[in-house]
Amino acid sequence: MSDTVATADPGYAAARERPPAGLVGPWAWARANLFSSWWSTAITLLLVYVILRALFGFVEWAFVNAIWTVPYNAQGRPDTAVCQNAKGIGACWAIITDKYRLILFGRYPYEEQWRPAICVVLFIGLYVVSAMRRFWRKELALIWVGTLAVIGVLMWGGVFGLQEVPEDYWGGLPITLILATFGLAFAFPLAVLVALGRRSRLPAIKLLCVLYVELIRGVPLISVLFMASVMFPLFMPAGVNVDKLLRAQIAFILFAGAYLAEVVRGGLQALPKGQGEAADALGLPYWKKTGLIILPQALRLVIPPLVNTFIGFFKDTSLVLIIGLFDLLTMGKVALSDPPWQSFSTEVYVVLAIIYICFCFAMSKYSRGLERELNRARRR
Repeated sequence: MSDTVATADPGYAAARERPPAGLVGPWAWARANLFSSWWSTAITLLLVYVILRALFGFVEWAFVNAIWTVPYNAQGRPDTAVCQNAKGIGACWAIITDKYRLILFGRYPYEEQWRPAICVVLFIGLYVVSAMRRFWRKELALIWVGTLAVIGVLMWGGVFGLQEVPEDYWGGLPITLILATFGLAFAFPLAVLVALGRRSRLPAIKLLCVLYVELIRGVPLISVLFMASVMFPLFMPAGVNVDKLLRAQIAFILFAGAYLAEVVRGGLQALPKGQGEAADALGLPYWKKTGLIILPQALRLVIPPLVNTFIGFFKDTSLVLIIGLFDLLTMGKVALSDPPWQSFSTEVYVVLAIIYICFCFAMSKYSRGLERELNRARRR
């Protein structure tokens, strides 16, 4: 009789298959993971108390008791007495109001700082466009070339009536984005070639790739930057002087390429041999087999470590201070060298941390979404 009812009423069958309401949902998850026993409940309540206490303390320091502006004297110098009185009780965000241009744009001429501001917007727009799969066509390369050309014109100037600004005056967020964007954009194809070279059957190519990877990975990035700054000009012809930014960019590309090559090689090794054998059975030449079958699947397998490496190198751009370039973090330290603001480093580093977190979290969030989408397409 029950079978007859279930057959006649699909809703009845669906209700029978649906789990009880108490076993699903957020409350069921909380009972199973946070309040499953007395000690789990105690730890949960303790952690909730600590987190709420820290959160309320931060809100009180950062917003409730914060100082947002300070008066200025006749010489235009800030009077930080009100911030000194509130030190330890509330944040002094007046240092950000006073120094944000220096932190973001370095020593770029004050009246021309609209140019690096536009460059930052162009970089972010380029990242957004590149993240959309509907733009993954050949035209995307033209978009990159055109956008980077506009950024170069805006930063250097000297054409279209723009004041020429030497690279010695660049700094802040544009330097960080330039090093990270160009470094990772050129390091990734280099890493793919090196990873393929390490798996090559030609001994000379394989040995060269192994030596490059092991040599670069055997030394810290600071030493590579120092060598690029000191030793690289010695190998150039007489009278040829390579600017510091290009030297740092080359060092960054070589260093990132070695680490990314090992990540890509891991994806190639994780791929079943049957994929390559099937391509060989179809008569595909090496580069078609690699570009259409092997690499897409291998790169899909290593999306998390690839993005993790991207995030690490984005933060490592702060090490270019060793060769005299002033990135975002370094300009924050320069802003703190002003005597009235020397005791308010916490506020500066909090703002810098927020900027880094925004970029790194965006990369991480995008990689998780891309991984889910590719895995869903593969399951179909």
